[in-house]
Amino acid sequence: MNIILTAIHPYPSPQAIPLANGYLKASLAADEDLADRLSVALHDFYVGDQASICADTILAAKPDAVGFSLYLWNRRACTELARLLKNARPDLTIFAGGPEPTATPEGVLADFPFDFLIMGEGEHTFVEAMGRLSTGEPVRGIKGIAVLEDGQVLRHPRPPIPFLDTLPSPYLTGQLNIEKGGGALWQLSRGCSFGCDFCFDYQGTEGVRRFGMDRISKELDWFVQHRVAQIFVLDSTFNRDLPVAKAVLRLIRKVAPHIHFHFEVRSEFIDAELARLFSSITCSLQIGLQSAHPAILKDLRRVLDPADFRNRAELLNQSGAIFGFDLMYGLPGDTLAGFEKSLDFALGLYPNHLDIFPLAVLPGTPLATRARTLGLDYLPAPPYTVLASPTFPAQAMKDAAALATACDIFYSRGKAVAWFTAVCRGVKLKPARFLRSFAHWMAGNAAEAESEEHFSDATIWELQRAFLRHLYEEKRQGRLLPAALDLVDYHYHYAAALMSPPPALPTDRSLERQELLNEPFQLAPSARLATFNYEIYDLLETGEIDLREFISCFEPAGSWAVIYPRGDEVFTESLIAPYFRLLESLDGRTPVGKIAASLGISAAEAREFMEFAAAEGIATCGCTP
Repeated sequence: MNIILTAIHPYPSPQAIPLANGYLKASLAADEDLADRLSVALHDFYVGDQASICADTILAAKPDAVGFSLYLWNRRACTELARLLKNARPDLTIFAGGPEPTATPEGVLADFPFDFLIMGEGEHTFVEAMGRLSTGEPVRGIKGIAVLEDGQVLRHPRPPIPFLDTLPSPYLTGQLNIEKGGGALWQLSRGCSFGCDFCFDYQGTEGVRRFGMDRISKELDWFVQHRVAQIFVLDSTFNRDLPVAKAVLRLIRKVAPHIHFHFEVRSEFIDAELARLFSSITCSLQIGLQSAHPAILKDLRRVLDPADFRNRAELLNQSGAIFGFDLMYGLPGDTLAGFEKSLDFALGLYPNHLDIFPLAVLPGTPLATRARTLGLDYLPAPPYTVLASPTFPAQAMKDAAALATACDIFYSRGKAVAWFTAVCRGVKLKPARFLRSFAHWMAGNAAEAESEEHFSDATIWELQRAFLRHLYEEKRQGRLLPAALDLVDYHYHYAAALMSPPPALPTDRSLERQELLNEPFQLAPSARLATFNYEIYDLLETGEIDLREFISCFEPAGSWAVIYPRGDEVFTESLIAPYFRLLESLDGRTPVGKIAASLGISAAEAREFMEFAAAEGIATCGCTP
């Protein structure tokens, strides 16, 4: 029997890993009897792929059964593909599992009459169902299966798997292959200790079940051996059990310090030691704030102490950990003004990014059962987003969406965390009002693009500079503008240098053997040349800058700098103008000595400077030493 498990991902990304299907395949392969009689293949597609081509690909493999992982982002694509498969092969068994079938089996079966659905954790159910199919027996009655019979959905719930370590690892068993330098999804737990009304993680079963440290250690070693570059940790409350979280972080620090990890954490379980551990590895954190209003969250069975949240965020800032927040708009009882206050609160805590999105009324959640009572108008099909509520009318939702886009572009994609507060204070605006002004300005100056993914980093930098010129002139704060633009420019070049791989550095001996002035050097691709209105060292040494205080202490005398990566750090060198012009003029063809002479730099000075530039990886030479 030939089984194909299909995943349709939102788009190509390091997170486009069919982990759920990998667990199913690994579980069936662990059953000695079925593994001899059944074969399972994984097929991956993307939303937007032509359904007919996907169908032809699947049919060419001559499957006996095809399963789909259904999520809110791919439900329509999956049902369209399933329909094509069934039309071409009426005898083909087609089934589905995932959050959508678990939450709304009636709705899924109304979209397309799948032969059966797998609800909840699917490993044991899948193995049992495939065993029945292989012998021609019906799957009806299996725990975890839902079927449509005589217009009625018949379901038989299966309790959660109590001991996760009994599940074979799709990585350790070789059921999932990761390309070198690619990403991986890493599941450390299932379940949730919190019952937020809008979230599906809880699913009515209290408590978190975790994989053991031995399993975690072995999978981490596997990621290291296969040179995985990014790992997205699937654990919505990673730090709920502090001793376990700290043990995992120490293990990562020991064996995988160069892999980038993404964690979801709860603010109330962050302490100073955990913050330091996060900062000791390469990682980013996502924290669910959702709203800064305790009363709004309380009605959704979520607790917030704003002062405590602020203190925990400060621990992360002090440690140097990278973190961001989730914010929602359209929450029951919230207003546009309330959302703006939440935005002000969040941005005042210096997150590296914000993820802002409208509330979604997900099927199967407590919120869905009382959405009508709350007066929520929302999409009945994926993505289930709220369109309006009694306190958040449709126009307010559109205004909040415009604010979210403005924040995505100007703050998150614009990497503005280090200077955003300073430029807001420069024009005496709170963050939300500042971003509202940017949204209005952008509508008239960048109307063709609607969301941050339409812009390159360089384009966003130009937008930031143009908007600040406009706003500071409008607010009659032009005298502060040069310092504000210096901040923007420096951090743009710093971020670009940070993301650029540095060149291989020459040895001291190779430099000694070269007559550097006769060589045609060029500026390293990772090095950034920048000019500033103020001395760049004065700007950097000021710390958390107040623009008014800064310009009262320093004169705009101008400066030239090169910003470049070396090792795991980024360095900034303030240069005299002739040396800056020398680096600027390197073209990879003309000998350095000739360029230096044209700029009035003596041979001895040019040789000494180029030795420094080559040793630091600022300038490179393609010649053989």
